[in-house]
Amino acid sequence: MSTSRLAGRTALITGAGAGIGAAAASIFSREGAAVLMVDANAQALERTRAAIEQAQPGARLACVAADVADEAAAHAAVTQCATLWGGLDILVNNAAMRNYSAAADATPDEWQAMVGVNLVGMSNYCRAALPALRRSGVGSIVNVSSCYAVTGRKGMALYDATKAAQLAYTRTLAFEEAPHGVRANAVCPGSTLTDFHLGRANHAGKSVEQLKNERKDTSLVGRWADPAEIAWPILWLASGEASFITGTTLMVDGGLHIM
Repeated sequence: MSTSRLAGRTALITGAGAGIGAAAASIFSREGAAVLMVDANAQALERTRAAIEQAQPGARLACVAADVADEAAAHAAVTQCATLWGGLDILVNNAAMRNYSAAADATPDEWQAMVGVNLVGMSNYCRAALPALRRSGVGSIVNVSSCYAVTGRKGMALYDATKAAQLAYTRTLAFEEAPHGVRANAVCPGSTLTDFHLGRANHAGKSVEQLKNERKDTSLVGRWADPAEIAWPILWLASGEASFITGTTLMVDGGLHIM
């Protein structure tokens, strides 16, 4: 049920084709925002748009199929927000790529690809959006990192290192943009049952129930998060309810980081 927490606001969300990004787009729209969704997967974007429009007739949505590593596309997306809705108030950097190479095996090309999306891609959208966010007067950036940015595991060195770097970037951004009235915060999700994980499980011949059982010990609450359970905290940080919060890392991981 809508409470219009983002009435009159415009948001740009990357990685919005599925998972956490799609859940955020749906919730932001339900709360009154106009939402421009960016994703490298054009078909996923259209599925998400269709689902939101079916559930929310009159939703103000637009889609841009682009790789976040493309700097020109980032500027074009922000320009489209201005053209369609007059400006931009909220940026959610959710797009990410994964790599499962061990630290000892990862090649420079693998590192460059990961950094290109998870760090440079995030920077591209921040840089493109900041002039509009400064003009907004209520500008807010939420960067979606990971609980593994602050805790360890094996097999995900590239992903976790870039996610940790996102937190440092967010803190610096908060310092630099405070004089301009723009807040910057980060959310660190834990195990979240997204289409990505469901697809990998299906490819490996695992049932959803098997997949769920594998993550019973990766949170204090003993289960996966639903994407919406990550999207609601993103909404809160983006909204005026969090107007005195900047430079913060919010753990949304069911307690994994203290285990």
